Amino acid sequence: MRCAVISRKLNLRDYYGAALAQIADRIEAIDHPVTGAQDVEIALAWHPHADAFTHYPNLKAVCTIGAGADNVLACPSLPGHVHVVRVVDPAQAQMMAGFILWHVIWHQRRFATFRAQQQDRIWRRLDQRHARDMPVALLGYGQIGQRVAESLLGLGFPVLAWSRTAKTTADGVRNFHGADGLKAMLGETEVLVNLLPLTPETRGILNADLFSRMKQGGYLVHVGRGEHLMEGDLLAALEAGQLSGASLDVFATEPLPQDHVFWTHPQVVLTPHDACDVSAQALQQTLLRTAEAVAAGRPPPHAVDRLRGY
Repeated sequence: MRCAVISRKLNLRDYYGAALAQIADRIEAIDHPVTGAQDVEIALAWHPHADAFTHYPNLKAVCTIGAGADNVLACPSLPGHVHVVRVVDPAQAQMMAGFILWHVIWHQRRFATFRAQQQDRIWRRLDQRHARDMPVALLGYGQIGQRVAESLLGLGFPVLAWSRTAKTTADGVRNFHGADGLKAMLGETEVLVNLLPLTPETRGILNADLFSRMKQGGYLVHVGRGEHLMEGDLLAALEAGQLSGASLDVFATEPLPQDHVFWTHPQVVLTPHDACDVSAQALQQTLLRTAEAVAAGRPPPHAVDRLRGY
């Protein structure tokens, strides 16, 4: 089966060329745009160009390289019948959990203050806070959210989790859902971790109203999608002291413009959309299982629900 490799923002060959070569006997990966593309039935895509899918009249499925599929779903040339498939990767969830734990502990142990003291050659100990006294709330409780919750619980943090609809959570995780549940959870939240997919309902969810409902001096860890965040509202919350800081890995415009205030803001920790990557093994398995499903005429595993957007 032939697979078109489509990407506007990332050279997928640099990251996954070896992985694609290892399954070349079953899936022929060809760089977009493909000449004579009538026999292309699947694609591997990340931020495709607006007209990308017009080249492939017999396309059956598109695999993304991340947990989120919004960049593919938003492509205007994507036909309605084509399945969009997420890569589900336990190793990715573990990497994300480690990344989030680092930022939660950065806030808990006030490492930003220590860093500033080091620059000024100040030797001053700080009062230490126990994990049990710092509630951490997760926006989103999918596979990655569950792994993050498990890691936080292991270190003694109280964990709260919010989802659109009610979910069964692990022992020790308090579950909230719906609009009223979100308000109730935020009132107990010191650190808020955003793991949500980008949908019309979640766009702009990280806004002034949400920040105002958190505990004063709270902290934001944002690893969802850039469009979740109202940047001006975050800056205002930091200025007012409603939030003490924010760790940001995703942005509405990437790469972040050189003149953006986040680069030099003393209360912002910035990383270049690098919280975690999909493993080569998970990518291979997703492509192979998708190809098998397409050949058998059935929906691929982990296909996105178009109505929900994830």
